[in-house]
Amino acid sequence: MSQQRPSLSELEPGANFIRRHIGPGEPQIHEMLTDLGLSSLDDLIDKAVPGSIRFEGDLDLAPAKSEREALSYLRKMAGRNLAYTSMIGMGYYGCVTPKVILRNVLENPGWYTAYTPYQAEVSQGRLEAVLNYQQMVSDLTGLELANASLLDEATAAAEAMAMAHRVAKKKSDVFFVDADTHPQTIAVVRTRATYFGFEIVVGDPVDDLDPDQVFAALLSYPGSSGAVRDYGAIIEKLHGAKAISIMATDLLSLAVLTPPGELGADIAVGSAQRFGVPMGYGGPHAAFFATREAHKRAMPGRVIGVSVDRAGKQALRMALQTREQHIRREKATSNICTAQVLLAVIAGFFAVYHGPEGIRKIANRVHRLTQIFANGVRELGFEVENDHYFDTVTIHVPGQAARIAARAREQRINLRFIDADTLGVSFDETTRRVEVERLWNCFTTNATAKISLSDIDDAVGENIPKSLQRTSEYLTHPIFELYHGETEMLRYLRWLQSKDIALDRSMIPLGSCTMKLNATTEMIPITWREFAHVHPFAPLEQTMGYQQLFEELEDMLCACTGFDAISMQPNAGSQGEYSGLLAIRNYLSEQGQGDRDVCLIPASSHGTNPASAVMAGLRVVVVKCDDDGNVDVADLKAKAAEHADSLAALMITYPSTHGVFEEAIREICDIVHDHGGQVYFDGANLNALLGVARPADIGADVCHINLHKTFCIPHGGGGPGMGPIGVRAHLAPYLPDHRVVEGVNPAAGNRETLGQVSAAPWGSASILPISWAYIAMMGSQGLTRATQVAILSANYVAKRLNPHYPVLYTGQNGFVAHECIIDIRDIKEACGISAEDIAKRLVDYGFHAPTMSFPVVETMMVEPTESEAKRELDRFCDAMIAIRGEIAEIEAGTSDAENNVVRNSPHTHDLLLEDWDLPYTREQAYFPLHSLREFKYWPPVARIDNVYGDRNLVCTCPPMEAYQEAAE
Repeated sequence: MSQQRPSLSELEPGANFIRRHIGPGEPQIHEMLTDLGLSSLDDLIDKAVPGSIRFEGDLDLAPAKSEREALSYLRKMAGRNLAYTSMIGMGYYGCVTPKVILRNVLENPGWYTAYTPYQAEVSQGRLEAVLNYQQMVSDLTGLELANASLLDEATAAAEAMAMAHRVAKKKSDVFFVDADTHPQTIAVVRTRATYFGFEIVVGDPVDDLDPDQVFAALLSYPGSSGAVRDYGAIIEKLHGAKAISIMATDLLSLAVLTPPGELGADIAVGSAQRFGVPMGYGGPHAAFFATREAHKRAMPGRVIGVSVDRAGKQALRMALQTREQHIRREKATSNICTAQVLLAVIAGFFAVYHGPEGIRKIANRVHRLTQIFANGVRELGFEVENDHYFDTVTIHVPGQAARIAARAREQRINLRFIDADTLGVSFDETTRRVEVERLWNCFTTNATAKISLSDIDDAVGENIPKSLQRTSEYLTHPIFELYHGETEMLRYLRWLQSKDIALDRSMIPLGSCTMKLNATTEMIPITWREFAHVHPFAPLEQTMGYQQLFEELEDMLCACTGFDAISMQPNAGSQGEYSGLLAIRNYLSEQGQGDRDVCLIPASSHGTNPASAVMAGLRVVVVKCDDDGNVDVADLKAKAAEHADSLAALMITYPSTHGVFEEAIREICDIVHDHGGQVYFDGANLNALLGVARPADIGADVCHINLHKTFCIPHGGGGPGMGPIGVRAHLAPYLPDHRVVEGVNPAAGNRETLGQVSAAPWGSASILPISWAYIAMMGSQGLTRATQVAILSANYVAKRLNPHYPVLYTGQNGFVAHECIIDIRDIKEACGISAEDIAKRLVDYGFHAPTMSFPVVETMMVEPTESEAKRELDRFCDAMIAIRGEIAEIEAGTSDAENNVVRNSPHTHDLLLEDWDLPYTREQAYFPLHSLREFKYWPPVARIDNVYGDRNLVCTCPPMEAYQEAAE
């Protein structure tokens, strides 16, 4: 009897992505379940997840799409965006991403799947790339020190304000802002100032600034209007009054303008977007932040510094504030715990590829086009309001602004509409001669008016005052001269990438970080022109594809979490925390309870929680955890009762940072609500909930959603991220709005929203197609299965490691959630081997270490995610078990307590060139497992000396001799 052939319907690809995303196949899942004594994934969830929080049924999502269907749908969606030539300016400019950087960095998983370089020995490539960026920023701004980037220009300005208040040697809470600052920057600064208790004064620095009354002033150079003004005398007066001077500036303009540092500025901020990073409807982009050496320990964000390894070889590392939020918590300088590393890397490579002459040529061409256009407009009878400018002019067009802007749109050009009588026009690297000529035609209806671009070009003179023309050199380090040819650049990028461990090499088992697959299909749309090259303030009718994306993704996230509304504006998890708390504060204020200012936070919380609470003007009260790692309910009750009249919120992570599902979570929420507070869920561990439980159903009022964890946006080596917040209906009117773009929060009505927390209306919009594609291709069943397998993998790893490293916390029935914490403390006490020693030894086995000493000192938190196949989980477990065997030899005294294979790790290839005098073999050092002979990672440096790096702080590129020595 012949076997029945499958039908065409059965042969269709269907939801083919689910199997691609979830690492273990059915046989592997069965093996892991059997090892755990379970019959099915449903059996696992029944035993591991409290029944009281379970979500029954399917999420309200469309059926899962195939990869091809998802891309086709997104292509149609993108087609609804009109990527006109943007001449709007306002901090966002067209640029050209060199194709060698586009293909080999932005589209390369070796760069975009890496994590924040906490483990410096396996991060030397991207650390060097970020150091190049810091050197570039330092050179162009004329200041000694730059950080590794911040979230956007507006956030950087707000951080500068906060830093200035810390370092200014005067008692004042007044902050002055130049009225010619980008409006989105002013809005974010106002939001931040509200709960810091600062008074914001906006005005003309010449006429309205009283240096004696302010602790700092933000001066825009060039201004949002394009005006270039000499602020040297004003800065001198600020210093005379012991106030801090901050300059918001444009990085490309500083190739021709006197840099802020030479004008006397203390801090310079801005965006590096136009250095090769597409506008992307608002982001992600790297904001720069530079300051003087004297303020190095007050600077927010991450800083890459130069140190040495144990052999004295130059090595790079994160310096100073590496884990500031975890250490200082509510006393941290900022809640920003990340950067925009991938974008900073691209901007740095842009400078490396073009070099100083290339950057200067781009800047001079942009400036020249602006001058030619301005002179032509004058010939047409219009007034150019700014005499001195770089790339932007403001034009007085009495009563004609709307008409001229409409004519420009007919030519597929967007201008900045300021008011009925005024237009702004900005030029950039992508501007062509033909666009200048088309614009002139938009400014006149006289067909006989002919303007010769060539004639104006021949006659145009320099409009920047001599005193503001840059004479100092920049980008003089050899790194900016070596790689101007594509062949050399390609090899440089490959060389740096080879130094690092990213997801393209092995699993990254970092707890609380969810290093899951960032699928190629999800990544493809982000570089499509219709998504990548749209200005965030383009007319809404030109961005219907983006509006559709936002609406559909918001609906998807509401279905997944149970919330009623979503705000996409927060462009990092830290910003989500801050936004959520501000929404609570504004809601309580409108209810006549604005004096509620206590935030309860469990002792085990992530360090950004207390830092965010303080930024929102809340008083932090810590709630104890019990011996099992759960919130101490009795202590919570007592503190909620004690602060019943002032309780604003509880911040809680679920599953907990101890890696367990707390059974009392509903009771915890009820206690807070009964005492007048709101419940804030930290969404760091949402990967353990999708399809299984929903935060809003459990009792949360607001939750930030880490799209760079649960919803597959890559970590990029330390950014970008996205932290949209979901809220229940009563908080929706208080979500962020936007100063420039209307309709960002339609629920607001006439209510006072929390204001603006990011520069762009929908945050880092261009990476949202990644999360949309993930949800669309997984569907309800796929997301639920991903959660089940994430929990399965964590429990499988926990069971394998528990006999060797005790699992510190478990939940009901002895199961963990999606991660587990293994205890190293007894090992440390017995023989001195620490969690850090094990982390460094893992490098020899080809692995990035798990999260160290959080939330408990001398522990390691392991999160395998659903994307890792069982054989990779086993490879990691085999490595950890082998290391435990090496430790046992130390405990037994058969290996020296100090000179041993664990303490001396990681082992570099340099040791092979020396006389081998170590008390173990080369094979034990380099190939402790036979599998390593087939695919070996060679660390570029040995263990790095962190103390040396902080004592001898260098945060710019070392001299070229150091690179030569490294290559020898």
